[in-house]
Amino acid sequence: MPTIESVSVCIARVPLASPVTFATRQVTAREYCLIRIRSTDGQEGLGYCYAVNSGGRLLAVAVTDILAPRLIGQESLRVEGLWTELYQEALLLGRAGGVMRALSAIDTALWDLNARRAALPLYQYLGAVARDRVPAYASGGYYLPGKTTDKLAAEMAQHVSEGFRAVKMKVGLESVSGERKRIAAVREAIGDDVRLMLDANNAWRDLPTALEYMRAFEPYRPFWIEEPFSPDDIDNHARLARATPVTVATGEVEAGRWRFKELMQSGATTLLQTDATVCGGITEWRRIAATADSHGITVAPHAWHDVHVHLVACTPNATYVEWMPDDSIVNFRRLIDRQLTAADGDLLLPREPGLGFTFDAAAIEQYGVIYPGETERWQVVR
Repeated sequence: MPTIESVSVCIARVPLASPVTFATRQVTAREYCLIRIRSTDGQEGLGYCYAVNSGGRLLAVAVTDILAPRLIGQESLRVEGLWTELYQEALLLGRAGGVMRALSAIDTALWDLNARRAALPLYQYLGAVARDRVPAYASGGYYLPGKTTDKLAAEMAQHVSEGFRAVKMKVGLESVSGERKRIAAVREAIGDDVRLMLDANNAWRDLPTALEYMRAFEPYRPFWIEEPFSPDDIDNHARLARATPVTVATGEVEAGRWRFKELMQSGATTLLQTDATVCGGITEWRRIAATADSHGITVAPHAWHDVHVHLVACTPNATYVEWMPDDSIVNFRRLIDRQLTAADGDLLLPREPGLGFTFDAAAIEQYGVIYPGETERWQVVR
């Protein structure tokens, strides 16, 4: 049986051409933690996670110093056992946050390695529900300098003209009246039959403020309001869920099945946005999704369509993939050699083995970071 020969990690920093503003923060560049796991039979699996503006080195050290040494000489098919051992190794350092993101990337690479060895697309290796496509929503509506309400409405309408039956926009940065005007313009532009998702990015600190905004939004029938409060403020999520007819969606930065259990039991959400690159990888994502299904709760994973297209395709209670139409805001696509195809509001499932892409060598040369004291972009643990 082949065993794991090496684990490699690279941090790629991809600047944004124009900084983008959210309700609570600004992003000027995106750092990604890239993982390659090589087996003694020559097969290689890939994984990745997001390290925000500048957190990549923290994740790289978590890989090289904490997690990767535990994998060398192990059988990659023993995914559940390896996950448990890695989680235990990181228990005192990162049951959430950077270390769990690093574990997530490693776990994804293990599944990718095993699927490639089986010569199957990852969603088929995991047990497909969908045959050739999955529903997607077009995600955008960011705050940018000079972006008027008319331009926002035109952006959303363009997605609809491309066949999308659901779109998402940002809210929470402007006043109640300003946000009402933005949403009214978008609803008029996309029509009554298109689902409109709203993402507040933790904009509100208290329930009265959130309700003031939600009462202004409700006439335009948003399908969900995403991350209205800090992810740690579970009580206010639950209070808002009881007070508004709009679905409260959250979970994109949560890690571990236990935290998701708390979200569901408290009534804080009826729609999880569990992110496999954050929550503990594909292994933990599937546990969370199965638990959600037993509670009658659906999952629409956050971002990173290149991995989540596979998970939505093999999960009965998963509804949508979040589709980023270009690389102006979320620019991971610059680092890989193949892109997914959107058609009539769906994403076509890849046919290549595993995740269906490889890291682009030229892009790694351009964006890969060499830290002081190091000589290579890829750090290798053998």
